[in-house]
Amino acid sequence: MYTIQEFDKQKTKVFKYITFKKRTEREVRIKFQKEIEEEMLEDIIEYLKEAGYINDYNYVERQTHEYMALKNMSIKEIQYKLYQKGIDKNTIEEYISKNKEELEEYERQSLERIKIKKANQMSEEEIKTYLYKKGYNSEI
Repeated sequence: MYTIQEFDKQKTKVFKYITFKKRTEREVRIKFQKEIEEEMLEDIIEYLKEAGYINDYNYVERQTHEYMALKNMSIKEIQYKLYQKGIDKNTIEEYISKNKEELEEYERQSLERIKIKKANQMSEEEIKTYLYKKGYNSEI
């Protein structure tokens, strides 16, 4: 067991970490697993989740919008990046299914931008192969 003072001290440390840059639950666990006793870390994470500071669904939403604003990516690439952050597969799939039309439209536009950008450098067949490797749906 631990004291309230210890809990508050460690909670403040974790809070600073997640407010500096939004983090996933998994990122918090990995960062503090060696520094904070397991039971206390669980309680801190639970407290921060209840307070809304750690919310993986909101993280997926923010990251996806950031990717869409800055990069040309397929939906599969976005999924992969989110998996790498330790987001639960169900959370990612729930977000994608709720925003399917918007994401598919973004993917189409992204594909067109890539085709235009690569047109001078690659043959049509090379572009198709490139897009396929990037996770673009062959139907598009």
